[in-house]
Amino acid sequence: IILTLIERTKEKNEFEKLSKSGIDQIDAMTGREFEIYLSVLFRNLGYKVKLTKASGDYGADLILKKSGLSIVVQAKRYKKKVGVKSVQEITSARFYYSSESSWVVTNNYFTSPAIELAEKTDVKLFDRDDLVNLILKSKESNEKIIITY
Repeated sequence: IILTLIERTKEKNEFEKLSKSGIDQIDAMTGREFEIYLSVLFRNLGYKVKLTKASGDYGADLILKKSGLSIVVQAKRYKKKVGVKSVQEITSARFYYSSESSWVVTNNYFTSPAIELAEKTDVKLFDRDDLVNLILKSKESNEKIIITY
């Protein structure tokens, strides 16, 4: 029991640390840390968030719910531009999870083909600039981050 409590305390501390991170820290994260960071960010922005398992997630890293709307999100913490494959994967995930909307969020930017396909498939793309704006909006929010296990 004590080991479980210690592990949960470590996880809570990690969540709190990630929730305060800026874009420079995001650039140094692993892919999974970025997914966890986004789960905290979107919770702070008023979404109910489910983090999917690390693999076998059918293309969705997060499932968001707000105002009755279900949104699947693919997180891409990349050192290069995000390509068309991510848009294809999140489009499939939208149907698999029966969601109304699908987003790809990155710390970088998107290739022209990815942008073109996203426009045709109604996928919302959040690039580096959009992510910074979300972070700033979150920090301006008076809502507390609620961490649940």
